[in-house]
Amino acid sequence: MLTLTNLNAGYNQIGVLYDINMTVNQGEAVTVIGINGSGKTTLMNTISGLIKQTGGAIDFQGQDISSLSADRRVGLGIVQVPEGRQIFSPLTVLENLYLGMYAKYRHYNAQNKNDLLDYAYNLFPVLHERRAQKAGTLSGGEQQMLAIARSLMSQPKLLLLDEPSLGLAPLVVEKIFTVLKELNQAGLTVLLVEQNAEMALDVAQRGYVMDVGSIVLEGTTAELKGNRRVKEIYLGEAE
Repeated sequence: MLTLTNLNAGYNQIGVLYDINMTVNQGEAVTVIGINGSGKTTLMNTISGLIKQTGGAIDFQGQDISSLSADRRVGLGIVQVPEGRQIFSPLTVLENLYLGMYAKYRHYNAQNKNDLLDYAYNLFPVLHERRAQKAGTLSGGEQQMLAIARSLMSQPKLLLLDEPSLGLAPLVVEKIFTVLKELNQAGLTVLLVEQNAEMALDVAQRGYVMDVGSIVLEGTTAELKGNRRVKEIYLGEAE
């Protein structure tokens, strides 16, 4: 579904990503782990079109999307849940969800919209309870649930998640990762960037390890869990 070939990107001519080669197959959950500053967020923003690559190619479902804008990529089915959630705080939960439909709003009839809202509320019942509440007054965990639910309103083919566990209580993290696993098992393709390597490797089937803007290791999650370097650095297991 997604293929990155020798991808390079950065900010103001300062390189951050170097010759990234990566694949995400349809129906897979793939994770990218790495320490802070390894380039994970830059990778996600480059795939979604928020950052323009400086070299290489991004292929999505057989189409080179390297030159497409972020909104065009959303239209093709690539949707990102950004680090820090970035919800619209002054708007209600329901208004945030409606904004998530924007890319395809003209193609949805009233039944489509109601079905999508029901789907979000079934995943995260608290959002139904809070639907008239200003999003900025939600707890951090509820805001993350809203950010994920909002992303599903455009019926993505590929869901990009950047640090969904950041700053959240363990019970909330467990709930969110349970939902992510359910979404993937239902057929949604997921690319997950996450510092909580243990949780990420439990959700995904394959993974990549990034360091200083490059892929330094890849494999199935079982292979990565058994790798000495991954165990020592990312899983906190000393041998």
